[in-house]
Amino acid sequence: MKAISILLPATILALASAQTVLAQDASSTASQPKTRAEVKTEAKDAEKAGTIPRGDASTNMNKDTSKSTANRADVKADTKAAAKSGAIPRGDASANMNKDTTKSTANRADVKAETKAAAKAGEIPRGEAQPKQ
Repeated sequence: MKAISILLPATILALASAQTVLAQDASSTASQPKTRAEVKTEAKDAEKAGTIPRGDASTNMNKDTSKSTANRADVKADTKAAAKSGAIPRGDASANMNKDTTKSTANRADVKAETKAAAKAGEIPRGEAQPKQ
């Protein structure tokens, strides 16, 4: 009894879906499908017209309508000058973040002597140790 109650709705559903599939096949034979050559020419025409989107960008996003009047040498010279002056940021940091504006007045021997004295006094931590207070 349980098998009949499960099979009857499944059979009705299968017959109904088969009827819609057969109806679709009959209507599609009325209009002839496009040939491979027709589809290829339509695709080429659409690509030339720019109506085929590429990736997540819109179709008009990648088109640059302006033309540059500067020659390559001028552009390279301007870029080099801007990089030298620090106008072009590098990476995620701002242009002035990595510049050290202070100049040291101590000579190398003085710095080495100060470091040696601080290490001897225990002011420079080693490993995970805390400096002496």
